[in-house]
Amino acid sequence: MKNQMNRLGTGAAGLFALIVVLVVWEVVCRLLHVRPIMLPLPSQIFAELAAEFPWYMQHSLYTLMTTLAGFALSVIGGVLIAIALVGSRMFERFFYPLIIGFNSVPKVALAPLFVVWLGTGAEPKIAIACLIAVFAIIVDTVHGLRSVSQDVTDLGKVLKGSAWDFFFKVKLPCALPSMVAGMKVAMSLALVGAIVGEFVSSQRGLGYVIMSAQGTFDTVRVFAALFLLAVMGLALYGILAWIERRATPWRRIHSD
Repeated sequence: MKNQMNRLGTGAAGLFALIVVLVVWEVVCRLLHVRPIMLPLPSQIFAELAAEFPWYMQHSLYTLMTTLAGFALSVIGGVLIAIALVGSRMFERFFYPLIIGFNSVPKVALAPLFVVWLGTGAEPKIAIACLIAVFAIIVDTVHGLRSVSQDVTDLGKVLKGSAWDFFFKVKLPCALPSMVAGMKVAMSLALVGAIVGEFVSSQRGLGYVIMSAQGTFDTVRVFAALFLLAVMGLALYGILAWIERRATPWRRIHSD
């Protein structure tokens, strides 16, 4: 109950802060006579969203689907790679440096190649979103799987449980907090990757909306798309936070 009240208080404080920022933004822009092409008023942004709401929702849904697909692939691939890294010293020696080196390559530079390889549909956006997000999953999952203390590992050996039982009943629950923390970061990165893919080649999505509006100097439309991206990112992060509380009930009980 106390944690629920704290979350409600945090949400109310965040909403109040957002309202204050929007009001100050509106007042300052009006007092200084800032041109909309430089910085549109919040009222203009909301009016734009209200006037073209179905159109914006269509593009938002496309971006959301590519983001979730890329995120899902990054979770599946990242967890499997992390398990292989923790389970095999040889695999770690050979492939971990390659993974780090590949992660250092700017994915924006790879985006045109994915368009050549996978076409101009949703596939290159999903691939870019996955590649940008997967490293966070790998790192945090490896950290979580290695966070099991030696005493617990020795106890599992003494009890002579199977390797699968030990993994699913001990290692995986211990790794869940780190895994979900990585997923929170990966979700934001997947959204960035989807937008990068839409910047490179797309006729749909909020990235396309931003690029097309930029070409016509329609700053109001750019800010409307950015606002929707911010809302989408907050919603996805909130869903993962809710999943974290449900998947790790022992942490919630301990904090209570």
